[in-house]
Amino acid sequence: MTKPGTGWKRQLAVLGLAVAACQRTAETASSALPNVPAMAAVDTTRAAIAVDTPRFQPDSTALTPVPDVTGVPDSLRQAIQALHAALGPDAAELRPAVLEQACVGYLVLRQQRKASQPGVLAVADMDLPSTTPRLWVLDLRQGRVLHRSLVAHGRGSGKLRARRFSNTIKSACTSLGFYRTAGTYAGIHGYSRQLQGLDQGQNSNAESRYVVLHAADYASPRYIEQHGQLGYSRGCPALPPEQYKAIISTVRKGSVLLISGPGIESRWLKGEAAARRFSRLGWN
Repeated sequence: MTKPGTGWKRQLAVLGLAVAACQRTAETASSALPNVPAMAAVDTTRAAIAVDTPRFQPDSTALTPVPDVTGVPDSLRQAIQALHAALGPDAAELRPAVLEQACVGYLVLRQQRKASQPGVLAVADMDLPSTTPRLWVLDLRQGRVLHRSLVAHGRGSGKLRARRFSNTIKSACTSLGFYRTAGTYAGIHGYSRQLQGLDQGQNSNAESRYVVLHAADYASPRYIEQHGQLGYSRGCPALPPEQYKAIISTVRKGSVLLISGPGIESRWLKGEAAARRFSRLGWN
């Protein structure tokens, strides 16, 4: 006969084993990041029990509607539409409203001298499923798609589709918003490029969380063939091994990257300011 009280002790023991297993699967942070104290790497080698445990909705093919950016005059909206048409078939799945977000933010960041690379814009639509190549690198001045690629989201954000986004350290989530590309380094994933989050509260912890562009086997077409979807990062926009070097080289230091998704908020989505910049200097 079981002694009273042993049931809950047995449940606690099982829970302890599960937490230990999660800790063993956490990724190790790169020790090659410049200007990062050695103790900072401990942050990504320990798994934390999240108070706000993600509750994922079933994956579906219905995308979240993207609202138009407010204050965009017809002249700029028509220019963005013309750009989308010029980009051709490679941009057919780049939703016009997401492109509008990216272009408006790019123009305002250029106006505010927050971005130093003219004409290059990278945009990832994280509302699309991970099986879709949902990262585009654009040449705005020539109206060309330079690269189109798969890109992984964080394991805290969802399964086939990203549904939850966070700026919190240890959340393992993708962070939405505008980023400025920084320097490159050789880390545990090889050639990588650092990212600086430009939206307070949305992605401003990117550097503390070691959110960078890097290669990963789980972000490849072969992984999709084997598993039906991409694997997960700890929040980095991880790239296919076949494409990462070319993409990282193209988005040189000072380029703009937008990671878009449901619920994005950004101080840089100012339609009137973007239009003033475009009327003077175009996509430069």
